[in-house]
Amino acid sequence: MRALISVSNKEGIIEFAKEIHKLGYDIISTGGTYAVLKESGLPVIPIDDVTGFPEMMDGRVKTLHPKIHGGLLARRDNKNHIASAKEHQIELIDLVVVNLYPFENTISKSSVTLEEAIENIDIGGPSMVRSAAKNYESVGVIVNPKRYPQVLKDLKSNKGVLSKDIKASLCIEAFQHTSAYDAVISQYLAKTLEPQSNAFPQNLSLNFEKITDLRYGENPHQAASFYKPYGRNKGSEMTQLHGKELSFNNLVDIDAAVAITKELELPGAVVIKHTNPCGAAIGDSISEAYQKAYDADPVSAFGSIVGLNRPVDEDVAKKLSATFIEAIVAPDFDEDALRILTRKPSLRLMKLEMSSADSSTLIKHIEEGILIQNTDNIVLDKKKLLTVTQKKPSAKHMNDLEFATAIVKHVKSNAIVVVKNGQTLGVGAGQMSRIEAVEIALKKAGNQAKGAVAASDAFFPFKDSVETFAKAGIESIIQPGGSKRDLESIESCDAHGMSMVVTGIRHFKH
Repeated sequence: MRALISVSNKEGIIEFAKEIHKLGYDIISTGGTYAVLKESGLPVIPIDDVTGFPEMMDGRVKTLHPKIHGGLLARRDNKNHIASAKEHQIELIDLVVVNLYPFENTISKSSVTLEEAIENIDIGGPSMVRSAAKNYESVGVIVNPKRYPQVLKDLKSNKGVLSKDIKASLCIEAFQHTSAYDAVISQYLAKTLEPQSNAFPQNLSLNFEKITDLRYGENPHQAASFYKPYGRNKGSEMTQLHGKELSFNNLVDIDAAVAITKELELPGAVVIKHTNPCGAAIGDSISEAYQKAYDADPVSAFGSIVGLNRPVDEDVAKKLSATFIEAIVAPDFDEDALRILTRKPSLRLMKLEMSSADSSTLIKHIEEGILIQNTDNIVLDKKKLLTVTQKKPSAKHMNDLEFATAIVKHVKSNAIVVVKNGQTLGVGAGQMSRIEAVEIALKKAGNQAKGAVAASDAFFPFKDSVETFAKAGIESIIQPGGSKRDLESIESCDAHGMSMVVTGIRHFKH
């Protein structure tokens, strides 16, 4: 029996190679892997002894040879294949252990050049993996070092021969491996060689790796798993410091909390329920911001997800621990905060650096396929804001209008947000008509709406919303504009002594 070993990730390879050698495998190897195995004392056959050709062209050509691929592709149950192998002195290869040049790690370096990236595109490795996987009924192919223990156990149980089920499983993983590898390369080259081209390619490859299976999806009868993109910057990963495992809904709500807290420059907090903010606020400290966010709607805050854009200290931890919260996501937690919050065994504490919004894309599944779009991360340009009423908003109101806009863009449409002093007072989310969203937001705000401001994610189709705001005491409104009846809304504001600012930017969220 023969095994071909050529790995970039050499984790556990010496121990694995020694075990299969004991089972009777002759080992063929290349380059750095050959040197490592030889130094460990194993008898190893260099690849050029098999092919009769030296490695050439700076290692670009070493395994692309009939004596390698013939040994991998020959079907053991095909007499013509076996006869051809004997005629051309091709020895069969029964096990392939290959993982690929670290292209992903190479391009993650800020100083990487195109030439360096190109040289780290593995050609021989994927070719061997694909050949072995195509002939999986005869050849075992291992691309993941984590599978070594399972493979060894199976080999030892079957006198050195892999079982059919294991070979089939390894085959699937092999093709997934090469597919993901090719996707990373194609995405990098598209960005590098055609940086001005359409951001959305004609053929889309989604390249994600499974992080974990989830207990269930949105409901107990739905299966679910969590995946993350290949190539994600390791420094941006979310780390769970405490609490029970995350659920599907937890992850969706945490994502909503992170999206909002990234918008806020001052110490800010958001309380999320069902992806919508039931309370959000900014303050002089993170403790003040959270208290204001909680006070905005304390009833809805029960069983919520909380997002904070500053590290959690003892003061805010005491406030957080006073109510039932599913999860808290923040840039960090100090020792005092951890001491307080970890008293609750189920409370999930998630550490994530709240960097500014990136230029990533959003993917949404529909029955006929998927939709993809850029993230709604446009930054409000204060210079382009247009006051369309006779009255101009005060500096205090303008600050609240900007804050309200940052929040309303993350609320399900139709969306209305009422704000005063850097605190949401009422949120109207996901309504079929805009006036209903207005009424809900004002109902939650109650008497505090007097002197407050309001933001809308889209234009007002009629002046009824403005009239309703006026009756509640709202003093300033910010909205995208663009309705055929904008003038009616503007005139209504003027009639009631209100100010209105137009952004020209709609923020629908479906």
